[in-house]
Amino acid sequence: MNLLRIIPSIDPRGGGPMEVARRTDGALAARGVHVEVVCLDSPNEGDFLLDYPVPVHPLGPSTRGYRYQPRLVPWLKENRARFDAVIVDGLWQYHGLAAWRALAGTDTPYFVFPHGMLDPWFKHTYPLKHLKKWLYWPWAEYRVLRGARAVLFTCEEEKLLARKSFWLYRANEEVISLGTVSPPADADGMLAASFRARHPELHGKRIVLFLSRIHEKKGCDLLVEAFARVARDHPDLHLVMAGPDQTGWAAELKRQAQALGIAGRITWPGMLQGDEKWGAFHAAEVFCLPSHQENFGIVVAEALGCGKPVLISNKVNIWREVEADGAGIVRDDTLEGTEDAMRTWLSMSEAGLVSMSSAARNCFDTRYRIEQVAKRLIEILHISKTMPAEKL
Repeated sequence: MNLLRIIPSIDPRGGGPMEVARRTDGALAARGVHVEVVCLDSPNEGDFLLDYPVPVHPLGPSTRGYRYQPRLVPWLKENRARFDAVIVDGLWQYHGLAAWRALAGTDTPYFVFPHGMLDPWFKHTYPLKHLKKWLYWPWAEYRVLRGARAVLFTCEEEKLLARKSFWLYRANEEVISLGTVSPPADADGMLAASFRARHPELHGKRIVLFLSRIHEKKGCDLLVEAFARVARDHPDLHLVMAGPDQTGWAAELKRQAQALGIAGRITWPGMLQGDEKWGAFHAAEVFCLPSHQENFGIVVAEALGCGKPVLISNKVNIWREVEADGAGIVRDDTLEGTEDAMRTWLSMSEAGLVSMSSAARNCFDTRYRIEQVAKRLIEILHISKTMPAEKL
């Protein structure tokens, strides 16, 4: 099978979807699928273009925001016959409309991963942006979804939420969980020890880890204040707020921590990658992500893979699976909910913590191993070759 992925960018600074694409394409290639990627990054944009596991065609530069690039449609028309199927990652940028223009009605079916971009949270939180999206929904994204052989949702929650964002919504829907590679084991404790050594303030501390983009939708402000409330009673707790700050919000959060009197109990290491990232996971006792909106949360899967209980909001779309498996604690995306999740975790017995850690790893092995994701995706793509689109 020959597969093409269309994605605006594969720059890992863009967050989870880029990491998922990288891991999935590597797993597909390991299963004998020939995968290529076309993106709108500039050819000289970074090393991430060189170390991607499959061939990459960077057609940028593209415009900011919408990422319009006139070369994309001609490239797709010229190359579409080489591919059995095409995956489109994300919505609301030019690459989706280009896929529809070049592929709809042809013998090369395309599939869309919305990556949570149809979540009604955006409609309520950014009403002006939602109105702007409405202006081109009927002639752009609606057609992109309607023309897709299937729209691929990462869980039932995302599928149900997507139906509430826009009138006229119509699509063939499939659910396929995302996933990641098994995290490296740290049996000798060297990864965790190395991370602690780089941050001496963590010596002898129980670490609560946040690892994601520093962004308002991630609930960072809730976590800082909730941590301040519980930290009064637990002097050995320390919060690590790791992740890239693309909007400059970290400065405001640090001022918040200073006002709350806990600035010295929070570490801000920035974006973590490779062994440093895995060291942070292994050094932590618990992972916390009180997001207001989270389609899948690849970092949640990574934490589970490291055997770490997760404290997440019920706006992280895989919360039902986490709760059903006993792999973490789920609460509302509010200050009270975030605080209660932390206090519930802190009140657990040693046996309870060990049991939840085991459940976390089992949850990962059962649901989110990248090999299983690749296998399921191949099954969907093969079915699409023999079944009419409306039957999927």
